[in-house]
Amino acid sequence: MSEFVPASRVSRIKQSASVAAAARVRELKSEGRRILDLTVGEPDFDTPEHIKAAAVEAISRGETKYTSVTGTPALQTAILQTLEMRTGIHYTPAEITVGGGAKQVIFTAFMATLDAGDEVVVPAPYWVSYPDMVLANEGTPVVVPCGEDVGFKLTPEALSGALNERTKWIILNAPSNPTGAVYSRAELRALADVLADFPHIYVLTDEIYDQIYFGTGRISSLVEVAPELRDRILVVNGVSKAYAMTGWRLGYAAGPAPVIAAINKLQSQISSCPSSVSQAASAAALTGDQSFVHDSVEVYRGRRDVAVTALNAVGGLSCTTPEGAFYAYVNCAGVIGKTTAEGKVIGNDEDFTLYLLEAASVAVIQGSAYGLGPYFRISYATSLDIIEESIAAIDKAVQALN
Repeated sequence: MSEFVPASRVSRIKQSASVAAAARVRELKSEGRRILDLTVGEPDFDTPEHIKAAAVEAISRGETKYTSVTGTPALQTAILQTLEMRTGIHYTPAEITVGGGAKQVIFTAFMATLDAGDEVVVPAPYWVSYPDMVLANEGTPVVVPCGEDVGFKLTPEALSGALNERTKWIILNAPSNPTGAVYSRAELRALADVLADFPHIYVLTDEIYDQIYFGTGRISSLVEVAPELRDRILVVNGVSKAYAMTGWRLGYAAGPAPVIAAINKLQSQISSCPSSVSQAASAAALTGDQSFVHDSVEVYRGRRDVAVTALNAVGGLSCTTPEGAFYAYVNCAGVIGKTTAEGKVIGNDEDFTLYLLEAASVAVIQGSAYGLGPYFRISYATSLDIIEESIAAIDKAVQALN
């Protein structure tokens, strides 16, 4: 048998760091080790009962067939109402797409729009999949470092310096994975003013964590702040994070009708439509009782406060307070260059995360996977007991360094 050679698009990308970390945790647990897992990027809550009931009822009614590529009428209505409520923008059915999770929607958007040589501006720290999604679709990711000194956010100056005639997309993700950073209205307005001089550039705003926000009111969307850019903005969202529905795989996007039509054309050939049962559950999530969202955000807020306080008490580590999502991005510059009891030098954040796994049985993800080190990401979508025990173990491991 001849040797298998994967397509070049496969060779261009790497496995998701978060997926790889989760797999390593499962492997160690299968070996009998107790691992304190702070890598998981999904709510630890169960899907609310009324959402599960809507799925069961849909099955009982026989709603188990193909649907329109753009979803059932009930889901379309729920998405359109939700978008108008959250952004103030009225969209039509021709301006929305649905897919198997926001992740698939983003990938398909790049598949529908990128040609070889097209550039996509990716602010770092970034969600680990953005650059590889661009590469898989023959585009070129242009990573723009956005350090702690600017709140891990893209500035107008940095944006302007990254744009040229080859730029096709800019990605904005807020609240951010991995930092929890959120853009103010003024910050979004300043970015929009830069974009006014580049009419050929589109913006993908990944707002999957928009309801997990610890400020007052709701976060602002670029399309709300700069409605004049509406025909250049693709707003991506879904039900996975806010409603604890990661496994249901339902995401959606709204944007310019020509872009949406191209996405839907591909979607019709990829999977025809998302699960009809997941669509029924998602419609119930978006239109039903929202108390779960409020209550879970308050739980995350309490966990965040405990985690940030404890992490900032560990010598050599520091952590800004996230404004949303359920992650903290921890600066570990103070431990780089130190030596373990076995004589190994901690040369970078990956070395440190491996050290924590081996010495403290705590699993975190290195900041270099998100494009900016030396940091590591923790998720506080887990119990307070696990958070407190994990950070105590991290503290002990740090104190053991020389």
